[in-house]
Amino acid sequence: MLMAVTLIVIVVVSVLFHFVSPWWTTPLASNWQQMDDTLTITLVVTGFFFVVINFFLAYILLRYRHRDGSRAAYEPENRKLERWLIGVTTVLIAALLAPGLVVYANYVSAPREAVVMEVLGQQWQWRYRFPGASGKLGLSDARFVSAANPFGLDLTDPAGQANILVNSNEVHLPVGKPIKVLLRSNDVLHDFYVPPFRARVNMVPGMVTSFWFTPTKMGRYEVLCAQLCGIGHSNMRGVVVVEDEPAFQAWLKAQPTFAMTMAGPAPGAVAGLAGGADARVAQGHALAQSKGCVACHTVDGSPRIGPTWKGLYGKLETMADGSTARVDEAYLQGFIRDPQARSVKGYPPVMPKIAMSDEELAGLVAYIQSLGSSPAQTAPEQKAQR
Repeated sequence: MLMAVTLIVIVVVSVLFHFVSPWWTTPLASNWQQMDDTLTITLVVTGFFFVVINFFLAYILLRYRHRDGSRAAYEPENRKLERWLIGVTTVLIAALLAPGLVVYANYVSAPREAVVMEVLGQQWQWRYRFPGASGKLGLSDARFVSAANPFGLDLTDPAGQANILVNSNEVHLPVGKPIKVLLRSNDVLHDFYVPPFRARVNMVPGMVTSFWFTPTKMGRYEVLCAQLCGIGHSNMRGVVVVEDEPAFQAWLKAQPTFAMTMAGPAPGAVAGLAGGADARVAQGHALAQSKGCVACHTVDGSPRIGPTWKGLYGKLETMADGSTARVDEAYLQGFIRDPQARSVKGYPPVMPKIAMSDEELAGLVAYIQSLGSSPAQTAPEQKAQR
């Protein structure tokens, strides 16, 4: 009796929760109404059988509950019933899967006129690439990946020279035009996901996956990583700006081509750098982007997984063991070379070792120093001596 009542309560609460739940899908902003429809069909069908089967079990428990003197009839098998169950469930499952297979076939078959956009995932940031004037994406290979060439583009491929690179978490797209998305990962499993677009596919290292969608509403939409990709997973966010065609083309023209990035920044072109024309600082800025440092460290003073780089140089840091250390060139070089050797108080010891040459290390340190120095601080023991 108790088990039957429990099953009935579970069914009733589950159905009520579906209707009063605060968690609903975000408003649709793409052409994939079919996705919502397929999910609705699946939910209705599975929900129907969830209710029927559990009510049936509750009925059986009540109808055939144990009574004094009664014995259950032993029936080892019923071939007729088994055939019916196998046949009916096979047909129902096939019917349930069919809409999803149809939608998926359309999902991976992009229209010929679709705008091609490549998305590159790396712990914990997004990058984007468009064909540009060449009309097609240049060849890429993991062996070409470097601080200056995070996309791993082949320098000998003429088509890649005109490719437009967006080394930022923000990308713009035209409204009302189909977008073919090519997905790559530089390290681990990621998933480029914009909830209102109802479109997502895993980004698998060593593979190129794809899907397509058409943005239907202008606005700013948050990009999320939908696969757990490490300690900074929750910070792997970005923005997709959907705008009209003229605005999109203007934004696209303002982005650098691969040839321009390989030629290096013009003197003073790197915004926010002290000195502006220093090539080593510019190199450090590029390294901070390509090595994924900006996913954990900000340059505007806002908190993240690691300490902000704004005003970090010269600061007196307190370690997890209570000791203090001045953030100077030696401190930064040692910390970057072996981040697990010490831990800054208030921050998890999650920074990985990053392969870096002496020249690259000097550039990164110079960039951090260019972001400003903290006012002179005095160690607690020095204050006590005064």
